[in-house]
Amino acid sequence: MSTDDKDLMILRKLQEDMTKSYKTIAEELDMPATTVYNRVKKMEENGVIIGYKPIIDASKLGFPTTCFLLITLRFKDSNNQPLDIRKIADEIALDPNVQETHIVAGDWDLLVKMKTENVQKIGDFINHKLRYIEGVEKSLSCISFGTIKETLDLPL
Repeated sequence: MSTDDKDLMILRKLQEDMTKSYKTIAEELDMPATTVYNRVKKMEENGVIIGYKPIIDASKLGFPTTCFLLITLRFKDSNNQPLDIRKIADEIALDPNVQETHIVAGDWDLLVKMKTENVQKIGDFINHKLRYIEGVEKSLSCISFGTIKETLDLPL
């Protein structure tokens, strides 16, 4: 699906405040509410809009520690059979504290972002889960001392 200028205007309004009604967005953009509704539904059906969630301050709910893990993988198991990087990434992504898992280029194979209660929980994840996932060779953890910018917004 290709998006046009009207779709982008609607998406900008949804990024600003997803709780706005279609009627309010329509008034702000000088469009009929049915047009806004139909365009949003079409973008949902075509996977342009993949969901709606509140933005939560993790630290206020007991998850103040952000960690980025850089992970190097082995691509063969103990029987010299190939391992699937996506399956390894999927297994890591199952942990409820993991927010993002990326397959990356460079010296590392995976980049993982997680939010936890404290540094000990990161250590527990590494020592009791990550090390036992077949294919994980080594990891480097980077603890965030403070977040300057964190957003899902796109420059539409």
